[in-house]
Amino acid sequence: MLSAVFIYNQKGEVLISRLYRHDVKRSVADVFRVHVIASVGAVRSPVTTLGSTTFFHIRYDNLWVCAVARHNVNAALVFEFLYRVLGLGVSYFGRFDESAVKSNFVLVYELLDEVLDFGYPQNMEVDTLKLYVTTESVRSRVEAPQITMQATGATTWRRQDIAYKKNEAFVDVIEAVNLLVSAKGTVLRSDVQGQIVMRSFLSGMPECKFGLNDKLQMDHAGVDIADCQFHQCVRLGKFDVDRTISFIPPDGEFELMRYRATDAINLPFKVLPVVRERGRTVEYEVLIKANFSAKLCATNMVVTVPTPPSATTCRIKVTGAGKAKYDPEENALVWRISRLQGLQETSLTAVVDLAPMAKPVPWSRPPISLDFQVLMFTASGLLVRFLKVFEKSNYHSVKWVRYMTKAGSYQVRI
Repeated sequence: MLSAVFIYNQKGEVLISRLYRHDVKRSVADVFRVHVIASVGAVRSPVTTLGSTTFFHIRYDNLWVCAVARHNVNAALVFEFLYRVLGLGVSYFGRFDESAVKSNFVLVYELLDEVLDFGYPQNMEVDTLKLYVTTESVRSRVEAPQITMQATGATTWRRQDIAYKKNEAFVDVIEAVNLLVSAKGTVLRSDVQGQIVMRSFLSGMPECKFGLNDKLQMDHAGVDIADCQFHQCVRLGKFDVDRTISFIPPDGEFELMRYRATDAINLPFKVLPVVRERGRTVEYEVLIKANFSAKLCATNMVVTVPTPPSATTCRIKVTGAGKAKYDPEENALVWRISRLQGLQETSLTAVVDLAPMAKPVPWSRPPISLDFQVLMFTASGLLVRFLKVFEKSNYHSVKWVRYMTKAGSYQVRI
């Protein structure tokens, strides 16, 4: 499958070079550097074919991670492998950048030897790899026979001798709302990108069953979720039959699933902007309404209202929550609201003075953008109906569920 894996810094210097097959030479790294990294402005695709060699690359922080293949391979599988490599680096080193790779290059080579065998991906479970690929900060207390059993068994992501005094499971439903509204108030785009993150502190080999208010499960009264992606521990056959998520969870934190929703989105905020250009001044009136329950509140809100590049001075007044100031580096009014209760309104009015220009340049009017977090609220309406834990010792377990909605690309044109 894969013939080589290279890791470059942003200058194109090779930090890691690992060849798995004899059909490529070390010099192929220079081909990628010259044709892709050096001409980054002309490269639009993460897949580049030069002659009979195909390069798959991703950029992360100040690194280029590249996989090389000489045959017609599954591109989705290659990119999944590359992102898993990034996840391994973050899990082992805390971050995955040039300094982390240089400081731990021996460990990086050891990991690449473990996860690929003759170019074919092998076990890439972080918890399993940490049992036998160890560092000073990652130590294993498991005996060699148990390591072999976990690495080669049916449940490679969990060992059998895990024990906790208090058995708990924490579930976080995290949704990112994407919104684009035209200057006339028409919703051009609204969707939700969601993920369910679970932290499992359960003893033994528990069987978990997880139910959502899925539209197919609730006779069209629930939420229509699409593009579901699951952790490998989930039994997909069970989900296809009765839409129940059944799995043996890994120990600790992991992402159980991802999903997308596009219908009946509950938008947390309504933004009503009015912008008037009057000669050398621009007048702003921005009203924000919170559409969620009064029992909830939004935190860490940041509203960015763009201004013309020629803005000089601003007179700002906030009625309600938050404080605003003009940021000349961003060419915007930055309105920060630490806390906004549900069903409340807050408004901003401002007058921006413009510098005189010999040749006035038309203002492109970038959109207003919002950043926020709302706890115990889901824009899609998704709810966890039940979470059951079964284990042969029949112990009592405590389950916790938390919901959080945050801003993805939340923009309103002016």
